[in-house]
Amino acid sequence: MNQAKGAKQWIIPDGYIPPTSAGTLESHESICVLNCSSEEALLSITVFFEDREPIEGMLVVVPGRRTKHIRTSGLAKNGERIPTGVPYAIELISDIPVIVQYSRLDATQAENALMSVMAYPLK
Repeated sequence: MNQAKGAKQWIIPDGYIPPTSAGTLESHESICVLNCSSEEALLSITVFFEDREPIEGMLVVVPGRRTKHIRTSGLAKNGERIPTGVPYAIELISDIPVIVQYSRLDATQAENALMSVMAYPLK
């Protein structure tokens, strides 16, 4: 029996790309997606802000039976990107169930910090 794994809608409420980095590592955040299905997954990503309209409809494809690490600094829609140093949140909607984790590398000081959490699945 091949039961779908994951959910189609995920929320990541705490996003923040540090504006600076120290040393050789670059501060960044990644949406880590696992697609256990043999079908490709089409993701639509919306980024919400505290004081401006969201960036909607950023599309990413994750091939079947693969994982993809999506750097949030690389997401764009019509040339608009997530600015550094600004809090944001993410809604990810997939056309098939996937599993989503979120990671942040804060390299703003010599003692780097790595944080990783599971996103919140809605359905």
